[in-house]
Amino acid sequence: MSTRHLVDPSLLPLTAHEFLPGLSRENLADGRTFMDQMIASIAPRTTALRSEARIPGRNGAPDVRLVIQTPPGQSTAPRPAVLFLHGGGMVMGSASMGEGFDAELALAHDAVVVSVDYRLAPEVPFPGPIDDVYAALRWVHANAASLGVDPSRIVLMGQSAGGGLAASLAQLTRDDNGPRPAAQILIYPMLDARTGTALEADPNPTTGEFSWTRAHTRFGWESLRGDYLPTDSRAGHFSASLGQDVSRLPPAFIAVGSLDVFFDESMDYARRLSRAGVPVELHVYPGAIHGFDAIPNAWMTTSFKRELNEALTRALRAPTELES
Repeated sequence: MSTRHLVDPSLLPLTAHEFLPGLSRENLADGRTFMDQMIASIAPRTTALRSEARIPGRNGAPDVRLVIQTPPGQSTAPRPAVLFLHGGGMVMGSASMGEGFDAELALAHDAVVVSVDYRLAPEVPFPGPIDDVYAALRWVHANAASLGVDPSRIVLMGQSAGGGLAASLAQLTRDDNGPRPAAQILIYPMLDARTGTALEADPNPTTGEFSWTRAHTRFGWESLRGDYLPTDSRAGHFSASLGQDVSRLPPAFIAVGSLDVFFDESMDYARRLSRAGVPVELHVYPGAIHGFDAIPNAWMTTSFKRELNEALTRALRAPTELES
């Protein structure tokens, strides 16, 4: 069944060529090169003050590289912070992916944006990537004063695989009594390791044909899983949808396209959060496929950016005296 007729006309350029066909261990290096070249071709439109840091990994793991974007000028009060986690299916990408986007966020919200260069599967399977992003969260929280950051206003944000990591990180830091994020911003998040496998309960025939497919998703999760069996208390740290308890998590913003392979799992996760008493803001964009915001002038990209920035403004604001 072809779903091309369901794709919004403004996004049809994204369907012209198959994205990373047959992604596997054998051609992963080529896929990574392709993604790096695609990232390099996108020049940042705005400039914040950029710096890097290398921080100790969790439990003796290698150092984690962070890219930090700070608004220019002195602030009279501590700024909020965004911990940004890049996409790439758990197997590709780097902190460089979001540098232009991170700079825009830093300037638009007068916030410090920290992007995490977490290790990738299959070379580093679970729990390597989640350990890296947790180390980053703890470091930002512990070093809030030197970063000029308010430790009570740190927001988790991720795209695709990074959105899944952000959701898992929210569960991990809760379970470990770690820093409590102010919110979790999940942009077409990769949440459920069952998608694309025989364990997927009810595959949606209208999702996942274009851009990022079930085959891509299956390869990403298999690479991340390694020898781990997600049947213990860490299952939600591996795949957020496998977490048995989603209560006491920070408020969530979830954005996804109606044709995205992650549409159903995003809807299900939003429903579970709501039933657990977690505030949820959910946006579904009709006719949108995975990565739809790569088309800057599409109507849903404009709507998404407006709704994202409005939600981020609310999440990052300082509490009033009555709320504190």
